[in-house]
Amino acid sequence: MSQLRAFLAIDVDEELKAKMYKVIKEFKKIDANIRYVDLENLHLTLKFFGDIDTEGIGLLSSKISQVVSNFDKFTIKIKGCGAFPNTDRIKVIWLGIDEDELIKQLHDELDKEFVALGFDKDKKFSSHLTIGRMKSGKGKNKVKSTIEEFSEVEIGEMDVDRIILKKSTLTPQGPIYEDLEIFEL
Repeated sequence: MSQLRAFLAIDVDEELKAKMYKVIKEFKKIDANIRYVDLENLHLTLKFFGDIDTEGIGLLSSKISQVVSNFDKFTIKIKGCGAFPNTDRIKVIWLGIDEDELIKQLHDELDKEFVALGFDKDKKFSSHLTIGRMKSGKGKNKVKSTIEEFSEVEIGEMDVDRIILKKSTLTPQGPIYEDLEIFEL
């Protein structure tokens, strides 16, 4: 039985990536051990499935289609910068989503279906775009002050008119993402 590593995501509009890169560029000036997400890989994860059997993709797709049929396209605003788990123990640096009620509603409806298929329920969904992962504490104070400096940064608005089931192949150079199926809202 073959498997693939998969997740469900919302891609970022190309025109917003330049604004996001301006923020990333400020972090890159810091002498810190951060692995940045490639611009072409920037996305908002709705669900990380991990390794799944390829035979189950059809069922998964039908559940996603069923849920998205109840949603119309909507607009999100990318705003703010922060860290997980917090700015004192930085593991992930993110850009936030302002007014994200519809994303949370979409996530919750999808997650309910995924749990029925046997996937683990997401403990706490937080809509965000990961821009980097901190690999050590090197430069932490400067990273923290840069996060605080961009805490209210406004990247812009974008329409969410589709979600994408993606395959992720891990390589030493970073993950390679491939679209498996696109679901229009």
